[in-house]
Amino acid sequence: QSVGCDDYLGSDKVIDKCGICGGDNTACKVVSGVFKHTLTNLGYHKIVEIPEGATKINITEMSKSNNYLALRSRSGRSIINGNWAIDRPGRYEGGGTMFTYKRPNEISSTAGESFLADGPTNEVLDVYMIHQQPNPGIHYEYIIPGDNVISPLLLAHRRPGDPLNGQLGMPESTNHEDEDLHREADPLTGQAAGTFPVIHPGRFPSHQPENQVPAVQPPRQNRDYNWKQIGKTECTATCGKGSQYPVFHCVNRITHEEVSEGYCDSSTKPIPEEEACNLFPCPAFWDIGEWSECSKTCGLGMQHRQILCRQMYANRTLTVQQYRCHHLEKPETTSTCQLKICSEWQIRTEWTSCSVPCGVGQRTRDVKCVSNLGDVVDDEECNMKLRPNDIENCDMGPCAKSWFLTEWSDRCSAECGEGVRTRLVVCMTNHISSLPLEGCGNNQPSEVTSCNNGPCAGRVEWFAGGWTQCSTECGSGTQQREVICVRKTEGNFDVLNPYECSYLEKPPSQQSCYLKPCGSKWFHTEWSTCSKSCEGGFRVREVRCLSDDMTASTQCDPQLKPEEKEPCNTQDCVSEI
Repeated sequence: QSVGCDDYLGSDKVIDKCGICGGDNTACKVVSGVFKHTLTNLGYHKIVEIPEGATKINITEMSKSNNYLALRSRSGRSIINGNWAIDRPGRYEGGGTMFTYKRPNEISSTAGESFLADGPTNEVLDVYMIHQQPNPGIHYEYIIPGDNVISPLLLAHRRPGDPLNGQLGMPESTNHEDEDLHREADPLTGQAAGTFPVIHPGRFPSHQPENQVPAVQPPRQNRDYNWKQIGKTECTATCGKGSQYPVFHCVNRITHEEVSEGYCDSSTKPIPEEEACNLFPCPAFWDIGEWSECSKTCGLGMQHRQILCRQMYANRTLTVQQYRCHHLEKPETTSTCQLKICSEWQIRTEWTSCSVPCGVGQRTRDVKCVSNLGDVVDDEECNMKLRPNDIENCDMGPCAKSWFLTEWSDRCSAECGEGVRTRLVVCMTNHISSLPLEGCGNNQPSEVTSCNNGPCAGRVEWFAGGWTQCSTECGSGTQQREVICVRKTEGNFDVLNPYECSYLEKPPSQQSCYLKPCGSKWFHTEWSTCSKSCEGGFRVREVRCLSDDMTASTQCDPQLKPEEKEPCNTQDCVSEI
């Protein structure tokens, strides 16, 4: 015959969803809701309070996030994810029931964390959320009994035949250490399909149904044989507290020789009682959690896992201090990961030639976004901020169409009267361009300009003739000139005796000369048009250092280099109608 939830043979009573034996599902109340508050501060935030006696507890995050659920008793004892330590998914005992903590680890999964427990709870529990990112919503649901309902907690402590009035409990002195008070859930029905406490002799007063007929006593067996303990069963655990039972055989009272059990009275055979064995703790070990998701969906990222030092005792695995695992090498808690190679920019070709032979042009190259499989994909698949340039300006140097000039000479050719100052003018070809010299055009800038140092009439002065050729074609040499004392009159010069000019410093009539190399000079183009007509613009010109054979040189004095850029048209702009 079947045993009902009231522990009577032949009873058809079952526990309803409220956890009430023989109930009709009307004695309880379903409490549910969704916590959707917007949180700002990081850390622990209380979500809901689970009252004492709650059953069918379900706390579920509505979608995956970087937040964590946490559970704590009202006394402050952490059950799951307390003290900023994240526990691995599994089963955790607290509040008189067993909570199943789930945290989906699949990358493709969108499900959030959850706490599930059958209950009933024997104390008030608080559910928290460790807030790290926007709250996706927390759904909570549990069942509580109504008024005047027998607490399901008493069912686990009843002995068969006790009245279900909630008044009788177990004696306070009763030791439950060796009793299995856990009620495992049937995987098909989810109802408690229970193993109830083993009733040991002497622990409860005898209780016998009134309609029970006393059993007929068997005939007394031969007194020459009795039961003797000959050993014990093998311990169920090699460490961390197991259990074993004594083994009794029928033996001859005098010779102690084992005989068939039929010689002994079966009613007097001792009932084997469980004994604890191998009480010493098992060695601690590293409990390795699952790897977290990779921190990046492509490219090199990081993933983490929780490593706990655990120890087995009394069929329970407990978390212990890490120093107990010091004899073992601790596994890594972080690791690099790469789900796939990110799409990246690839430069497919070299730069093309510049679009112009001289001056400023453009050049291009082929830049593509390529997936981790090597396929060309849309540019949006790659980081646009990191896209290499596929077009740029190129300067091929000045084109051969500019006149290059030196500055005007500092001295006038005549110390008095009309004279001239000179400069060098040259049309330059580009070192890359092959344009002819005619590219400079016919408007060659003047090489001579007039100058006047004042009238010369009646003035006595030394007059120096032209220098002769250098005595050597290269290197150091000498050259001479004639120096005479003259007075200038209207259109003529009168030659005087040298003593007439003696009070004047006489120019030298001889000097050293050096023909080759003649050294380098600065040449420049005309100024460009101003970049703005008013309110300040700038104009530019090109400056080159050229040797005496009109080739590029680096021997010019940098301090004498003419300006390449200067401001222009600094006047204010005037509005035009």
